[in-house]
Amino acid sequence: MKLFRFGEFENEKPGVLTAAGKKLDVSSYVNDYDEAFFKTDGLTRLSQWLSINQDSCPEVNEGVRIGACIARPSKIICIGLNYAKHALETNAPIPAEPILFFKSTTALCGPNDNIVIPKNSIKTDWEVELAVVIGKKATYVDEKNAMDYVAGYALHNDYSEREYQLERGGQWVKGKSCDTFAPLGPFLATKEEVANPNSLHLWLTINGEKVQDSNANDMIFKVSFLISYVSQFMTLLPGDVISTGTPFGVGLGFKPPRYLKPNDIIELGIEGLGTQRQQAVAYQQ
Repeated sequence: MKLFRFGEFENEKPGVLTAAGKKLDVSSYVNDYDEAFFKTDGLTRLSQWLSINQDSCPEVNEGVRIGACIARPSKIICIGLNYAKHALETNAPIPAEPILFFKSTTALCGPNDNIVIPKNSIKTDWEVELAVVIGKKATYVDEKNAMDYVAGYALHNDYSEREYQLERGGQWVKGKSCDTFAPLGPFLATKEEVANPNSLHLWLTINGEKVQDSNANDMIFKVSFLISYVSQFMTLLPGDVISTGTPFGVGLGFKPPRYLKPNDIIELGIEGLGTQRQQAVAYQQ
């Protein structure tokens, strides 16, 4: 299945994208794609319900805003420097263990919403990433069983303000958590839709220029290892997001570095997980 959410920001409704490309409103059965939904085996229940009721579901009108594909989770955990070529372009050593940081859940937004350049920012950067959504509570998970805890996958743009991240005390979360810095979607593809998450094509363009063009096979730590690893340090709850890192081609890696300015158009995609389009706008009081 492919799950999406639609409607006004923070008032979205749940939908399902069919194999034929129809967008169905399933809000008569599902309240939202949140922790409670995943915790109660909502994916199985929804699939069974759709097998009976799909033809009676209303279609979502074209032009309706698409929101983040899941409701605000308990946490967004990100993996830093997880692509070998990206570590090289930033002059960083290959990590011996995954680098973990958090992204504020208030950064979550829709895949085509504007990206707001923060107040006084001069170093807002882009990062196409594969996001993994957790399907059930995970604590001290063995790597061999880790994929049993996956609900699905989504496209994520891990926007980063590099000055805040690297020059304001060394705490990455400050450069990662501004409003609109976590567009997620356009849909959540359940895990049976993705044969191998470790070999997906990722790309991103700025004003039509392709700046990121890579494959998830360049990841240093693969999806199953990351789920197991993170679960050794914290309990993962249903609906939590692990964003698995970005490939080479970020603005920080250019010589000289390149950063976003108002009116820039950012487009990105991952094989099988759809595309996003954002326009950069200046912060307004």
